[in-house]
Amino acid sequence: MSTEIEFIAGFLVFIALMLAIDLGLFSKSDKPVSLTQAGIMSGVWVALALGFYALIYNYGHLLHNIHDFAGLQQINLSHFHRLKLNPNDFEGSLDIYRKNLSLEFITGYIVEYALSVDNIFVMILIFTAFSVEQKHYHKVLIWGIIGAVIMRLLFIFIGSSLISRFHWVLYIFGAFLVYTGIMMFVNRNKEDEVDTQNHPVVKFASKYFAVYPQFSGDQFFVKIDKKRMITPLFLVLLIIEVTDLVFAVDSIPAIFSVTKDPYIVFFSNIFAILGLRSMFFLLVNVMDKFHYLKTGLAVLLAFIGLKMLAGEYAEHVGITTTTSLFIILGILAVSIVASLVFPKPPGSLKGE
Repeated sequence: MSTEIEFIAGFLVFIALMLAIDLGLFSKSDKPVSLTQAGIMSGVWVALALGFYALIYNYGHLLHNIHDFAGLQQINLSHFHRLKLNPNDFEGSLDIYRKNLSLEFITGYIVEYALSVDNIFVMILIFTAFSVEQKHYHKVLIWGIIGAVIMRLLFIFIGSSLISRFHWVLYIFGAFLVYTGIMMFVNRNKEDEVDTQNHPVVKFASKYFAVYPQFSGDQFFVKIDKKRMITPLFLVLLIIEVTDLVFAVDSIPAIFSVTKDPYIVFFSNIFAILGLRSMFFLLVNVMDKFHYLKTGLAVLLAFIGLKMLAGEYAEHVGITTTTSLFIILGILAVSIVASLVFPKPPGSLKGE
């Protein structure tokens, strides 16, 4: 078995184990996830992501089973790393590659984690609109995350395949991200609403499935008169899955501006998604305090889109992966600090 297969298999087993632990720890509790629990789990997921960064930093070459300079150069070219490698110094070149790969991972992770905040805005609106009890949030989110992991896996490798065959797709991604960033900024003050009766997912489900008219605890399905029916809680799960699918259209192209390596795209996406549940419970009661985050995310998307449109010229003017990381952190820091320094009256979840 190659080290590449072992690396991927080990990662998937790790993810399955962490999801099982997460689900087992909280699924039997009838109490809402506390701020302390959310803080601990958020810290655990961030620590795991940093640990994975260290793993790639030291053993990233195993990801693609690189054993000689020819293999290293082939990966360098096929994944558009554009690293200056020395054929006479394989170990030194390998070190450069590993450092760059780990930097791409952590930058992609931060981008995906930041974009998840906007996803949380919408999740809060969905739960509120459907009057879901807080003690049932966790079950919906954990199953929503499992579905998101599967969908992201498909999206990432389809996107990677398109890029490898048609490099010009990157420019379409870039233009789309710039447009999305501009529209997010223009609509930053718009109050989002969830129409529980006319939502497309509700209409679709009501047309093809029998829907029970009220919640039945934390159950997704009930059997009435020997007839199996879906509950409103399952409708909420479906809406969250569709919402994540929509957000993936933004986030997947965004991370391809950081790295073209499909494995790194996948790893950073999955770590961000797995940390989304705990971050949701950490921010659900204080989201309104960070009202400039929406503006920050709009600027972030526009920057990433412009970097993607610039292609290799971005590095010629000094916008390297390292520079991009600092710019991204700067955008997020400014939006958070501005929100705290210039607070607005409470009562709205949406940002300015």
